[in-house]
Amino acid sequence: MGLARLAAYDVTAERGFLCPYDATAVALDGDLGQVRDLALRLPELLPAGAVRKVLDTLTVVPPERIAELDDVQARMAMVHYSFLVQAYVWGAEPPVSALPPALAIPIAALAERLGLQPLLQYSGYVLDNWGLLDPAKGVSLDNIYMVQKFAAGTDEAWFVMVHVAIEARAGAALALFGPLIDAAANGAADLAEGLLTQIVAIWAEINALFDRMPEQCDPYIYFRRVRPYIHGWKDNPALGAGIVYRGVKRFGGLPQAFRGQTGSQSSIVPSMDALLGVGHAADPLRAFLDELHIYRSPGHRRFIDDVRRESGVRGFVQRAGHGPLTQAYNAAVQAVADFRTRHLEYAASYIHMQGRKSAGNDTEIGTGGTPFMKYLKKHRDETKANLLGVT
Repeated sequence: MGLARLAAYDVTAERGFLCPYDATAVALDGDLGQVRDLALRLPELLPAGAVRKVLDTLTVVPPERIAELDDVQARMAMVHYSFLVQAYVWGAEPPVSALPPALAIPIAALAERLGLQPLLQYSGYVLDNWGLLDPAKGVSLDNIYMVQKFAAGTDEAWFVMVHVAIEARAGAALALFGPLIDAAANGAADLAEGLLTQIVAIWAEINALFDRMPEQCDPYIYFRRVRPYIHGWKDNPALGAGIVYRGVKRFGGLPQAFRGQTGSQSSIVPSMDALLGVGHAADPLRAFLDELHIYRSPGHRRFIDDVRRESGVRGFVQRAGHGPLTQAYNAAVQAVADFRTRHLEYAASYIHMQGRKSAGNDTEIGTGGTPFMKYLKKHRDETKANLLGVT
């Protein structure tokens, strides 16, 4: 059957999984305009220690108002509310165990509307949270900026901008998935080799972008000024059972435990795993990866699921006995392993080696609530284990 057109998955060749619209041009007026303006003031409120005092004055935007929004407006409102929610929980010590109705009710309604979870996710932190300096030019590190911020420092912005640039460059590779799956299904070894070679070249650029993270994001500043705000509620010792969303009927007044924003919620690497048939052992790590799937937007989940179902690339390469094709396949697997190696190195320097811990900001636990060093290393090793012998 093959894949549907990229647009059916909310994906584009030019921007990949990034939002296809101009986030800075999305109009939010009235009560939601006031929420947006307040969210954009977080870099002023957080250093002053005034964030909870100010947010406690917010009035509830009812679910009926959320229902009036179009999808683009809902996504932009989700960006702003998710930053406010994180700032309310983590913006002062100790962290709180309950959200006021003015935050809980709207974000729960937005999450239900968009098929997301009611806190900051990778979609709100990265995919829907950037703008172009020059709209006439493309997405590149020298032409993008972060829209909604916590602290407004260079390190915070660069951390997000590198991810935005990577997501955009990945779009060209994603556009080749359908033709590659079709080539494998039709037994076209030379065509499949050429497509894999193109994907490898794009991944070389992705890895080069990832290598630039230390240029303007310092590990010390990241750990103390960026990371504290992006933790979730699940498996976080500072919060116990989770967060109560006051006024949200469907939660019944019970604490809710959701995983925090993490790069593992990006759909790029899982899509490559699905395309190349890279598997992970059935263990707690695999369960964590499966659980993260609900933290992606519905369209991106469908893309990964469809690629996994339709791709016979690995089996075709194994059967073909075509040396250059196998080499191209292995180069693609190695490119993903290289990305995971760099991610592991960054996790060590940006988090694991930072000595001081504060409430919720544990050097042993990732923002998604897992022992990340163990998991990232296992990811990398399992990827490399999928390299094929060349005949």
